[in-house]
Order: sequence, then C-alpha cells, then structure tokens
Amino acid sequence: MDNQFYNQIVNFIWSIADDCLRDVYVRGKYRDVILPMTVIRRLDVMLESSKEKVLAMKKTLDAAKVDNQWPALINEAGVAFCNISPFLLKDLTSRPNKQKMKTDFIAYLDGFSPNVQEILEKFKFRNQIDTMIDADILGSVIEKFISPDINLSPNPIYKDEAQTIIKHPALDNHAMGTVFEELIRKFNEENNEEAGEHWTPRDVVELMADLIFMPVADQIKDATYSCYDGACGTGGMLTVAQDRLLTLAERRGKKVSIHLFGQEINPETYAICKADMLLKGDGDQAEHISYGSTLSNDGNPTRQFDFMLSNPPYGKSWKTDAEKMGGKKEILDTRFNTYLEGGEEMAMIPRTSDGQLLFLLNNVAKMKKDTELGSRIAEVHNGSSLFTGDAGSGESNARRYLIENDFVEAIISLPENIFYNTTQETYVWVLSNHKAEHRKGKIQLINATHMKTPLRRNMGKKNCEVSPNQKKTIAQWFMDMEDNEFSHIFSNDEFGYWKITVLHPQRNENGTIIRDKKGKPVSDKTLTETEIVPFNYEGGITGFLKNEICRYTPDAWINESVTKIGYDLSFEKYFHTSTADRSNREILTELTNLQSETEKLLSEILGGVIHDN
Repeated sequence: MDNQFYNQIVNFIWSIADDCLRDVYVRGKYRDVILPMTVIRRLDVMLESSKEKVLAMKKTLDAAKVDNQWPALINEAGVAFCNISPFLLKDLTSRPNKQKMKTDFIAYLDGFSPNVQEILEKFKFRNQIDTMIDADILGSVIEKFISPDINLSPNPIYKDEAQTIIKHPALDNHAMGTVFEELIRKFNEENNEEAGEHWTPRDVVELMADLIFMPVADQIKDATYSCYDGACGTGGMLTVAQDRLLTLAERRGKKVSIHLFGQEINPETYAICKADMLLKGDGDQAEHISYGSTLSNDGNPTRQFDFMLSNPPYGKSWKTDAEKMGGKKEILDTRFNTYLEGGEEMAMIPRTSDGQLLFLLNNVAKMKKDTELGSRIAEVHNGSSLFTGDAGSGESNARRYLIENDFVEAIISLPENIFYNTTQETYVWVLSNHKAEHRKGKIQLINATHMKTPLRRNMGKKNCEVSPNQKKTIAQWFMDMEDNEFSHIFSNDEFGYWKITVLHPQRNENGTIIRDKKGKPVSDKTLTETEIVPFNYEGGITGFLKNEICRYTPDAWINESVTKIGYDLSFEKYFHTSTADRSNREILTELTNLQSETEKLLSEILGGVIHDN
C-alpha cells in the first residue's frame, strides 16, 4: 500500500473530528475521541467474522460454569482479544433515544477482554461518553467510522458481488499500525506545546537504531532478540528498532524474531503504545509494556535485554519517585548504587531535579553479560548528563561508573532544534558491554551539530531534521572510528580528574610555621583552596603539587583524606572553533560609525543643538 492510500485513510479519520466534534470539543481535545475510536473500530472489524463463534463459546462456558473464560474466548476469536457483548459497532447506529444509545454503547465497551479494557481505561474514553451523548454526536461518530468510504479491516472491500473489483484494499496489521502512528503524529503536530513530550522524531530514532545495530549486523544469527525502552512513550523507538533489525537480518539471509519490552508512566501514551501493538497484531508484545514509573516501580526487574533505546525525560524532577523509594539518601536500589574495587559503596543518585542518568543506569543494569553480543544501548540526553555535578556527586559517580567499566563507546552531539519540545543541545550516548577490540579503553566524540536539513514547516520547536544521507554520514564516522574534524577519539582517562584540597600553613607574626603538639603544621583555613588535577597530568597529583603549587608556596600540602575523583565531558573543549580576531582598524571604524549615528540621533531628538566640534 503506497502513501496515497495511507493518506486517504488518515485524512478521512481526521475529517471525522472536523465534521462531528468541532462544536463540542476544542481542537486540542479531538484526540480524546478519535484515537480510542480508531482503536475500537479496528478491533471491531477484526472480530466481526468470529463474533457468532465467540458468543456460542461464551454460552457453552457459562453453562459449564467455567470461571476464567477469557483464554478460551480469545482463542475462539483467533486474535489477541475478543468482545462478548451482543453488538458490533454497526448495530449501534440507530437507537430510539439517547439513553438507549448510551446503555448499549457502554455494554459494547464492557464486552471487550481485559487487555482492551486497560487501554480504554488509560485513554479515559468512558469520560467522553456523556459529553458525546449530551451533544447527540455519538451516533454520528460511529456512522463515520463504519462508513463504506473507509476500510479499517484486514479484508478488502469489493465493488461487486462477485468480488472481482476491489473498492478498498485490505489494511494489514503493519499498514494499520502505520495509519495509527500517522494519526498520532498529526495530533502531536497540532498540539505544538505537547508535541514530542512522549514522541522522538523518526530521523533521530533511525540514527539511534543504526548506532546500536550496524556495528553487530554481521554477527546477527538465526535467533530471537529482545529490545527494551524504559521510557517508551507511544512505542515508536521499539517499532523502528524492530523494523531495522529485521531488515538487517533479511539482507544477510538470517531469520530473526524480536521481542519488544517497554515501560511508560503517562496513561494516555501508555494506552497508545499498547493499542498500536494490538492493532499490528502483536498481542504478546502488548503484554510486555508495563505501566508506571521505571525508576520507582520497575516493570522488568529481573530481565536482561540485547538492545535498548530510550529518550528519557531530562530536566524533569523525580522527587516523587525518590520519596516512593524511601527518600533520596535512603535509596538502596542496586541499579543506582555500586561498589568500588576496595569495597567502598558509591552512590550514583543525582539531584532530584533531573533523573535522566537514572534511566541510563537502569539500562546498564539490564545488560546481558554472558552472550556473544552482550548488550548495546543508545540513549538521548541533554548536556546535563555530560558535566553537571561536582567530583563525588551522584552525577559524577554515574559517569565514573560508566567510563571506568568501559561501557561508553561514543557520544554524538545532535543539531539544535531537532526535537519537538526543546531547543536544548542533545546528545546520543552509545554504550556496550562487549566493545570491539579497537574500541576498548576509548570513547569517541562526534560533533554532528551541523548535520541538519531545514524543514519546510516547523513542527513545534523542531525546525530541522537529519536527512538519510546525513544519518549515513554520522553512522559512517562512528563505524570508521577515525579521528577527523568532526570525530575525535580519546582514552577513558581523558575525562577523569582528582579534586584536591590544598592546605597552607598558618604563620605567626615573624613568619615561622605554627605547628601542633605533634609538630605538624597547622593549616590556615583562610588560605585553603581546591584544585582540579586531570588524570593525564604528568606525574599525577604529586607532579601537580610540585609544578603548580610548591613552585610558589613550597610548604603547601594536600589534604589526602578529602581528595575526590570526578568525571565530566565537554564538547566545547574539543570542538571549539574560535572566530578570527578582528583588526584594531575594523574595531575603530565600527566604533566611529556608531558614535556618528548616536550623535545624529540625539541631534534630531534635541532639535539640532548638537554640532560637530
């Protein structure tokens, strides 16, 4: 099915909102009706052919007084869900009064199996029934969705009784998923203030998928793989990753299956994700999507995954999660706490105003350790994850853990205004616990801020995209791991440092050193200072003390008991491009012109009383 057919279906559904909802709902609320009704209609047509069999089975099970009937009923329906009400949508178009319409429609909704009930609940669709009944538009909405001018069925609609001329082609599961995702995209664009809150641009997702799959594409086997997103939103990353892996495998003559897992905290977004998977026929996959907070209520505490992609919330408070976990200082979750080689505990808990690093640590905790590929992660963050937090802070400790365990393969800086809901600089972290030999002990920084193509029309705050050729170039820089203008390779030690405290002795009036009872110098607290010593400083702390401190104050010393280790990364440091200095003549000319313009303006204001000397 080509884009023209997709667009026709999407535009028809979109027109239902304009035709039926315009005078009842504000535009931003159209989705509250249209998205769940699209799901309901797709499920309805998929159940139509098995309706009588399901009702007959229900009657048999009732007679036998079977308690848990859903497995048998769903099996009879032949799909991952069923409906045991006596109605199909087409039975509900004509009712004698509003109350009968309401009663029968609620009975119809109540007939769906529990997995559909959860979706309807998270959509809060039942909250819309009274509004539609009171405005007398429910019947019109249903009539539009069952119109012969649209086909949401997996079977074709024919023009003739002999079924030789197709009026509307069948809409298979993949095509239905595409239609649904396009509707979501249009609604997200309509609500610019919300666009992107739970939806990552496809160009970014495709780049992330390439970064985790391409390095191991030739190692893919006839096997089953798993993919996880702990902040899955509407599930777009999971489905793009699935398609990418299947494509790479097919090109190499391999047959793979991929199980998708995710977790989402926003109820409507969660409903969309599960509905999308049901509409695609992925009933089992839909059951793998957990509801709730990944941080305080991990839906996959014992699972490990082959591939993980995520765009977690950044700059967003996780204070509520911290409280649920016993308070920030009492969090014992092993995902966010580790131990150093000497047995010392090291907490990686960031400030409660920004929890994005916790999502990355959550993924690392779910890495497979005993497989040939291990696990690969691609995750989007803002700049905060690179440098926020002093030595010994939770953020710095998290970076220390990731880098000292040699998990970080690369970090790629993306163009500004590439996301829908932020103009902040964003970065893709690429991690692996089975690095290729030539990557071990190294981190690649890629500056891709210039790799963008302007959009013809802004989508929220997104005014550009990464084109297919630009994605290919970025991925090639990553694969080649060359040191060039836009790609730099560093040893892990490049990003580590010691934060030391330098003490200076207290002196008496004649300048001698004041000592304590044991004869040790007493420090002058007013002269205490801290210094940053890079790991790669020649001679380390001792060399730094000798060269940078004792050269000027020979009797200074280090308070070793408070020395801390820190890690941070700065793209500006490595990709800074300075503007050539202007000449004195250029600066003088500009200042002269500005002075002349200022005097002219003042003269006009004051009626010409300012004259040249």
